[in-house]
Amino acid sequence: MPEVENLAGEQLRSLIDRIETLEEEKTGITADIREIYGEAKSSGFNPKVIRQIIRLRKMDAHDRLEQEELLQLYQQAIGMT
Repeated sequence: MPEVENLAGEQLRSLIDRIETLEEEKTGITADIREIYGEAKSSGFNPKVIRQIIRLRKMDAHDRLEQEELLQLYQQAIGMT
């Protein structure tokens, strides 16, 4: 049984090491993204709007259309348009 436990321990250690490596990479990527948003802002672009565009581009076209229609409907309902 110690051999099985050792094998399981090695597998667990490997999984943890891989996760930690990815977490470090994610931290670096997050910093890079933040820097690009800073560049956009210093160039006169609005980072909040850029984030919205990125979020919309990730969406399925049907879902995006549905969301836009609901937004217009809700705005009309409260007299914003």
